[in-house]
Amino acid sequence: MTSLLPLASTTWSDDEIEEAIKVLRSGKLTMGDRVRQFETQFAKYLGTQFAVMFNSGSSANLAMLAAVRLLKGHSERQRPNFLVPAVSWSTTFYPVNQADYELKFVDIDIRTLNMDVDGAKEAIDENTVGIFTVNLLGNPAGVTELRELASEMNILLLEDNCEALGAEVDGKKTGSFGLGGSHSFFFSHHMCTMEGGMVTTDDIKFYELMLSVRAHGWTRELPIDNTVFPKSDNTWEDLFRFVVPGFNLRPLELSGAIGSLQLTKLPDFVEQRRKNAKVFVELFQESEYFDIQVEQGKSSWFGFSVVLKPRFEPLRPRIIQELTEAGVDTRPIVAGNFTRNPVMKHLSYVPLPALPNADRVHDSGFFFGNHHFDISAELEKVKDLLFGIVSKS
Repeated sequence: MTSLLPLASTTWSDDEIEEAIKVLRSGKLTMGDRVRQFETQFAKYLGTQFAVMFNSGSSANLAMLAAVRLLKGHSERQRPNFLVPAVSWSTTFYPVNQADYELKFVDIDIRTLNMDVDGAKEAIDENTVGIFTVNLLGNPAGVTELRELASEMNILLLEDNCEALGAEVDGKKTGSFGLGGSHSFFFSHHMCTMEGGMVTTDDIKFYELMLSVRAHGWTRELPIDNTVFPKSDNTWEDLFRFVVPGFNLRPLELSGAIGSLQLTKLPDFVEQRRKNAKVFVELFQESEYFDIQVEQGKSSWFGFSVVLKPRFEPLRPRIIQELTEAGVDTRPIVAGNFTRNPVMKHLSYVPLPALPNADRVHDSGFFFGNHHFDISAELEKVKDLLFGIVSKS
């Protein structure tokens, strides 16, 4: 069967393959100069002072939360919690527990699919130490409002920007509004290093802690004049000097080299995604059958979401089947209402509130892919298929 609209497609050309061959032939394969070069370039692109590369966006989240715990401690609170949106990917949530924080789920805004800002205000309690917001499917969350709220309440703001590379609010890139922001370079995302992720920040202590957390908790990669763990006078001893509980989350030199090349192409990738989104919005907005995601700021349009109106919810299985048969890949909107997953029995969280908007997305929503090339004709066909199914019901 010919695929009409796959979920994702490669952003690579012969350029990336040639770059990979250069690295392989150099014999320098583990994290080194090419990773550091990419970090510098990425921080400049995001508009932050620092960037730390990891072997995945999920690892970036893990390191970010581990570094927060080391930086802030929060020992004065018996059960500190982070606010999280009820709709996101699993590795938004797991690192919160892995850093010994409780999850406190907040419902989403059904229009934007991001954390509801008013809900976040109501959810903050004496044990809340931060907000971990997500820019879902490329769409900026209310990052300006959440940053102001975090400042007012003297708590942290973190961003999971793994699906929103290139998105902006008032000319400022998402992933740069809080203490830290995570990014992913997985195959299906805006740019690809095979596996890979990044954390961006303007806080030097946070940056230096992540350098140590990334590689075993040692001091080897830390600058001589770092602010958190001054090195000893013995260079040899500092090769294996451990100062914090860490991981091995290092990226390959191969990924750093490809990342530098992909970053030069990223603005064009994002621009084409926005052109595709303009077509999608014109075709699908103001429908009597379903709702689409309302853009905040400038989305980088990871994918295109559809949430059926309540009376059409029973049609979702049929819609998914017929789209699949026509060669259109679909998925749930990220993980739907994550609290309805069986893994919740293994997680530590504050008692759940009602999450009606997350439930609606869970039961009535799906999304299909956007790409870095023109898919106007494909979107027209998807629109005809989808409207045809629903209008006959």
